[in-house]
Amino acid sequence: MADKTFLTWPFFEDRHRALAEELETWAKANLGHVDHGDTDAACKQMVADLGDAGFLQLTGSADGELDVRSLCLIRETLARYDGLADFSFAMQGLGTGAISLFGTDAQKEAWLPLTRGGKAISAFALTEPQSGSDVANSTMTATEDGNTYVLNGEKTWISNGGIADVYTLFARTGEAPGAKGLSAFVVTPDATGFEVVERLETIAPHPLATLRFTDCRIPKSSLIGAPGAGFKVAMSVLDIFRSTVAAAALGFARCALDEALQRVTSRKIQGAPLFDLQLVQGHIADMALDIDAAALLIYRAAWAKDSGAPRVTREAAMAKLFSTDQAQQVIDKAVQLHGGDGVRSGTTVEKLYREIRALRIYEGASDVQKIIIARQALQSL
Repeated sequence: MADKTFLTWPFFEDRHRALAEELETWAKANLGHVDHGDTDAACKQMVADLGDAGFLQLTGSADGELDVRSLCLIRETLARYDGLADFSFAMQGLGTGAISLFGTDAQKEAWLPLTRGGKAISAFALTEPQSGSDVANSTMTATEDGNTYVLNGEKTWISNGGIADVYTLFARTGEAPGAKGLSAFVVTPDATGFEVVERLETIAPHPLATLRFTDCRIPKSSLIGAPGAGFKVAMSVLDIFRSTVAAAALGFARCALDEALQRVTSRKIQGAPLFDLQLVQGHIADMALDIDAAALLIYRAAWAKDSGAPRVTREAAMAKLFSTDQAQQVIDKAVQLHGGDGVRSGTTVEKLYREIRALRIYEGASDVQKIIIARQALQSL
């Protein structure tokens, strides 16, 4: 059983502790039996189940208020039980975050009840073949034409690509060069000129795709926020959800520590538990330390945002960088302590080893987080 003492920290209110208990009970009863053989079907099922249970209500808000501590607690718990469940939950929030924060009343009324109820799947289409973390280098265009915008270009590595019912998409409208010339749009896959050109396979199977837009015409009412405000929209969304990526990594790390503790207390070497070896105790101590340090950074960032900080760029970057990098180390130690069983296909630690790697890349790679942190430090002079 994962450590729960962190819930007594002053970052949390009673409602957060109640949420954590409710979700823990639900996860025990509902996760672990979904067939992952068909990733698309598994994600659709988990979105529906999370919607029926009411947990997706926290992924969107008509008034633009998102409780980041709740989002982090949910992602941490789901990741501890099932990486695909965490993915399914996270994308419902990330995919509609721009609508919650900047959308029109009509956009909110059209989509938030569906995504929060698990009746529609959402996606966040930002990355392009030549621009990942460098959002300002985006080349996809949205050309104004009468009462419409015409989209041309490609997006890639889009989570829920191919199964989403609604996409938040970013394209260059040209109000200014670089980041200031991007805008955000609501796009549905039934638009003429929208095409899924490739489904992407990864070491931890998730629904990912490359999308192509060829003279894809969408109404002007699809614009989210002001023209040219797309970069601000994207960064505001990531400012919230970047901390939740760290929370997912924390959930993976907690699971790895639990598996390692079971292994070293049950496995015998020369007649004594593996845990009796001082080197093994050192590994366990390092894992426990990294987990608590990550949790402190994560819930500091979440608490700061919930307490009214307009931006938590520095805090969220620190949380994501440290938590994802250290979760990788925690999981690696768990694999090592399992010996040959650690790399046996299908074991828990082997699955965790494949799941964690992507978190150090998406929503801002680790190296990019270092640049963000350094620039934030410079601004404080």
